[in-house]
Amino acid sequence: MKLVAEQPAQDTARKQVAVCVLDENPGQLRAATDRLERAGYRASGATMPEDALEKIRLGRSRVVFVTSDVPGMDALTFLAKALQIDPDVRVILTANRYSADSAIEAITHGAYDYFGRPVDHARLEKSLDTLTEAALQRAEIRELDEQLSRHFNFQGIVGKSAALLEVLDLVRRLAPHYATVLISGPAGAGKELVAHALHTLSPAARERFAVCHCSGPISTLVESQLFGHMRGSFSGATDARPGLFEYADGGTVFLDEIASLSAVTQGKLLRAIESREVQRLGSAETRKVNVRLIAATNRDLRAEILAGRFREDLFLRLGAIEIKVPSLNERPEDIPILVQHFLKKYGRAYGKRLLGLSRRTQVALQRYDWPGNVRELENAISTAAPAASADFVDLGDLPAYLRRTARRSTLSGADWQPLPLDEVRRMHIERVLELCKGNRVRASQVLGIGRTSLYRFLKRTHVVSIPRSI
Repeated sequence: MKLVAEQPAQDTARKQVAVCVLDENPGQLRAATDRLERAGYRASGATMPEDALEKIRLGRSRVVFVTSDVPGMDALTFLAKALQIDPDVRVILTANRYSADSAIEAITHGAYDYFGRPVDHARLEKSLDTLTEAALQRAEIRELDEQLSRHFNFQGIVGKSAALLEVLDLVRRLAPHYATVLISGPAGAGKELVAHALHTLSPAARERFAVCHCSGPISTLVESQLFGHMRGSFSGATDARPGLFEYADGGTVFLDEIASLSAVTQGKLLRAIESREVQRLGSAETRKVNVRLIAATNRDLRAEILAGRFREDLFLRLGAIEIKVPSLNERPEDIPILVQHFLKKYGRAYGKRLLGLSRRTQVALQRYDWPGNVRELENAISTAAPAASADFVDLGDLPAYLRRTARRSTLSGADWQPLPLDEVRRMHIERVLELCKGNRVRASQVLGIGRTSLYRFLKRTHVVSIPRSI
């Protein structure tokens, strides 16, 4: 009874596998595709490697079964080209004379499986079924990641790490009650999202949420933005305007990077907090305001106080309640959920079906330090999304600095993975160019090749490095 139940499920799974058979002999090609179709797989054929590579490029095949010698190139070269197009493609190679050494070499270079000829079709179907099961499991994992992304999305803040959940729990408890809150944490960690969450969950949620970036170069303009001004109060003040405190009366004012405020503006802000009054620039009149105040900083305000750059009395008013947002390095388990969230966001934006990351891209993102935190991760995915030529974002789709970091890690790390020789050569030339600060004459001398040869290689492979110095 169990076998009867399993057969329909197996047939359904096999129909989801698109296999491209590569064989230079049309007769053998038809026989192989017919056999796979009778077994329940979706099979197509190609007599030339370029045709098979094009099917991979267009996303029409995720499995290539090479049943004969590849015309015009050796099998490992074809394998390398296929993996460059789609790192998640599964290539099954065959050879007239099977040996364990050749099988290990092929698998080490990225082949999914290796067979001798004539092919043992029972074993082939078993291998394809294993591949199918793994693909279905990955699809289930992607679906779970999407569900996690939806489930662990709190007011636009995505994550499931203990460090982040502790912050979100504090936000929930504080939102109904706060008057002033200080949010601290590194740049790009999501402080403004936390401020939005506080406002949205507060009794003032239906009122305005006004944002002031305090790092403006001219303190007068920052004061005008906060408190308003009268006509003629400074050069360019052609009419009277209210500030954000008046604009958001009854709501919330968010002061981003408050440590950048001048000493004069800090004093006026302290008075506004204590008296709940503001005075426009150039006016003697004071106006009553009722706002909730949220301030954010990526600096250590206690150190700023010791250095004489920040008022201690203002800090005491703001810092009575402090929410510390962790860096992305402190919550690396959130990276996969964030990636899935951003892939979905930018997939919609660019009209693409982005299912996930290739394995080497996952490794690269997990190893990177992310000094720019969540903002930097989002920027990386937003750059990769339009560049991706397949359903999975690959290493080559990432910004150049992330590719260079990943390649250096691959070359020197313990978790070395095999790469095509052209890719290793390109990585080495990029590294030498970087060490030579872009001087191509010096780089060609270090590499032991002519300058013309180097220029030709750079043009052919589109190597991008720092600007050359000659």
